Amino acid sequence: MSPLELRAGLSLASLFALRMLGLFLILPVFAVHAPQLAGGESQMLVGLALGAYGLTQAILHIPGGMTSDRYGRKRIIIIGLALFALGSFVAAWATDIYGVILGRALQGAGAIAAPVTALAADITREEHRTKAMAMIGGSIGLTFAVSLVAAPALYQAIGMGGIFGLTGLLSLGAIWVTVSVVPPEPPGPGNSTRRDLVEVLRNVEQLRLNFGIFSLHVVQMAIFVVVPVALVKHGGLPVSEHWKIYLPVVLGSFLLMAPPLLQAERRGRMKFLFLSAIALLLAVEIGFAVCYTNFRMVIVLLLAFFVAFNVLEASLPSLVSRVASPSSRGAALGVYNTTQALGLFAGGAIGGWLAQHFGEASVFVFGIAVIALWLGVASGMRIAGDSAERTYRMRAGGDGVALREKLVRLRGVREAVVVPEEGIARLTVYPESFDERAAREIIGGEN
Repeated sequence: MSPLELRAGLSLASLFALRMLGLFLILPVFAVHAPQLAGGESQMLVGLALGAYGLTQAILHIPGGMTSDRYGRKRIIIIGLALFALGSFVAAWATDIYGVILGRALQGAGAIAAPVTALAADITREEHRTKAMAMIGGSIGLTFAVSLVAAPALYQAIGMGGIFGLTGLLSLGAIWVTVSVVPPEPPGPGNSTRRDLVEVLRNVEQLRLNFGIFSLHVVQMAIFVVVPVALVKHGGLPVSEHWKIYLPVVLGSFLLMAPPLLQAERRGRMKFLFLSAIALLLAVEIGFAVCYTNFRMVIVLLLAFFVAFNVLEASLPSLVSRVASPSSRGAALGVYNTTQALGLFAGGAIGGWLAQHFGEASVFVFGIAVIALWLGVASGMRIAGDSAERTYRMRAGGDGVALREKLVRLRGVREAVVVPEEGIARLTVYPESFDERAAREIIGGEN
């Protein structure tokens, strides 16, 4: 990765981590705190307070992505982070459960996942894009593990209001990261229209990928309806000690997933790795269905699950960004993140219903069916691999917007990234149809 790509990956990952830490810190302790609020004795309202965030996220992911195509990624990211901070402070000052529900809904209105991943795709080359997405996905997993350890101690020290307030401050810190640390976005990201959205919804390859992220998070939520109970019931491990399992498992999964991910990207074998990760996920579901009462096997299966999960979580948004056209990348990632949010909701709801009515093993049988179907759908996918990168020198400080507008109209150009401050124009092209002579003439004219 170039210094600019590395800076983009790390800074966007830290931005995500700051925001998600504030979100995850709430999850382990809010249900315990809620009865102290007026109306907090209602489990339905407590569930609504936790779920309101996901609902507004699902509604606003697509508008957020399309708006970032039109007005720029950073502008929408900053607005989203400001909304998240506002919601955090509303929840911190709330004296009843309804105020917390309002605050959580405002937090969810800051739907920045699509603009952040689109910006990562804008700045990075295809052969390094999965690494950048893995940095972002890894920061989320690591933040979740840290929150399991830190949340109880913070709750004892500063209370629930303090945690919500800290969440708001972390979001404001993420705004500073966006303005000061994240690299400048390439000019002219695009201009999504309703027609672009229709094309995204009709694109077969994007539908395969959207079904994939939906399936992945359905299974994730369904598994964690049962696994925490199994750790208590069959392992004798109290909930307060579960972090001792989750933290080493999540960290170990990062170490195990990195080498195959880097090798697959370097050798152009992303489809093989992608299908292998789905197959591993299927094996994990079968293992859970047979061995979920065996405490040691549950730990081994959790490690395998997070290895497969992290590979897929890094690969999927990278593949979406490759399939989508540059002008509608934000819209495509908005649809992708919406299906992800719907998967989180459906997995929890279906998993809970199955466990209550048909027993714990039925949740894993359901997971086997979902992953087997996904494996069949994904087996026919085509991963964009026939494009190539071309880099040209240009006059530093030139008019990047005008140059990009000319370059993206050329035959055989799939994407153009112009970085005036570095004096380069980077094109993603289809070699068999690319008119390189015309490209050089345009860039030479700019010089």
